[in-house]
Amino acid sequence: MITAESPTEPEQLQSPRYGWYVVAVLMLANLSFWIDRQIISLLVTPIRRDLGLSMTDIGWLIGLPFAVFSTLMGIPIARIADSTNRRNVITVGIALWSIMTAACGLAGSYGRLLLGRIGVGVGESALQPSATSMLADLFPPARLGTAMGVYSMGTFIGAGMAYLIGGWVVGLVSVQDVWQWPIVGSIRPWQAVFIIVGLPGLLIAALTLTLREPERSDRSRGTVPIATLASYVRNNLRSFLTLGFGFAASSTVNIGIAAWLATFLIQQHGWSAQKAGMVQGSLTITLGTLGVVAGGRLADWYRRRGTFDGAVRVGIIGAIGMLVSATAYPFAPSATIAVLWLAIVNVFAALPWGAASAAIANIVPAPMRSQGAALFFVIVQAISVGVGPIAVASIAQNVFHDDKAIREALAIVNVAGMSIAIALLSFGLPAYRRTLATRDAWNPE
Repeated sequence: MITAESPTEPEQLQSPRYGWYVVAVLMLANLSFWIDRQIISLLVTPIRRDLGLSMTDIGWLIGLPFAVFSTLMGIPIARIADSTNRRNVITVGIALWSIMTAACGLAGSYGRLLLGRIGVGVGESALQPSATSMLADLFPPARLGTAMGVYSMGTFIGAGMAYLIGGWVVGLVSVQDVWQWPIVGSIRPWQAVFIIVGLPGLLIAALTLTLREPERSDRSRGTVPIATLASYVRNNLRSFLTLGFGFAASSTVNIGIAAWLATFLIQQHGWSAQKAGMVQGSLTITLGTLGVVAGGRLADWYRRRGTFDGAVRVGIIGAIGMLVSATAYPFAPSATIAVLWLAIVNVFAALPWGAASAAIANIVPAPMRSQGAALFFVIVQAISVGVGPIAVASIAQNVFHDDKAIREALAIVNVAGMSIAIALLSFGLPAYRRTLATRDAWNPE
């Protein structure tokens, strides 16, 4: 029996330099992932104007493609990754979401834009489970949190770049609202942005071909039956539910803030869209990346001290910090104080995510690690991306009956989401420890 005090530690990290090269390439893929996903939230105003959409329409457009299609495609793609070359799965996924992002730039109607976003969602469902599985086969558990934290830097660098690009585009709209491009013809600046940020992803897809498929820690190559995964989840249901729904509640708040913070700063403090994008992007790129790496290192520090549930504890610490800071900034009396609170928000919002990926990788047996990770990300994304943007818009419109009540809506979503996250993750700590202790001794028979 494997105990929590003596977990099996794989020895796959034979070349630390190559392992970190893999992390760097996958981080670039994650960066592209988040630019392509997040960019639409910074183009809300011109898209609403040109396509005649409501706030709720935009909320569905931001969240629906990822909530639905990550749910539908996540597990099937992860099953392929568990039995074939994970590098190739990632390469195809990057190419698909990049092409579909560029295709959004050719959309002239809500339906076509929605179809493009669906394609992005399908492509992006290939990255997280496959990357989590690859890194878990390259790094031992005592260093996995840091590796996941560096990989997750791409999330915050990408989101921050999306904010900066969005502010730049709004500035262009005021100068020229229609461009003439060869072959494409007349195109608006917001359409051009989708093309500009989408096509470079094809270069990243080509770069992933320099990676080697790492040796799997279980030496297996066959596909684990779905019934085996179901049996394992059923026997560890409390761990999966508390981690999945706990981190989903935390992510729901983050996604809601990301979707509507620029609008809040414009409404509440009279900022221009360019200034809002610049500040939001700068905070995310700097303090967000600091927070996610610090969270991963903190999880590794816990583990080295013998606290093997440290990755989950990092999630609780992040949620407590968010409960205070992300409730305070909407009601700050001045823009300066709001930005100071937002600096703290960016650290705590990012803190859990390298640790969260390490947590799920550590409790799933190696033969089905991609599928276990996919199940986790399906829960997190289906809830957070599906609920976060629409929850803020719906509360503003249906509770306060005012499109300008974004301040109150952001605070309500934060208090509810982070309270749920703290409760679920705390409740799941004992179950997580039990699952970790028995993972390698588990037998489906």
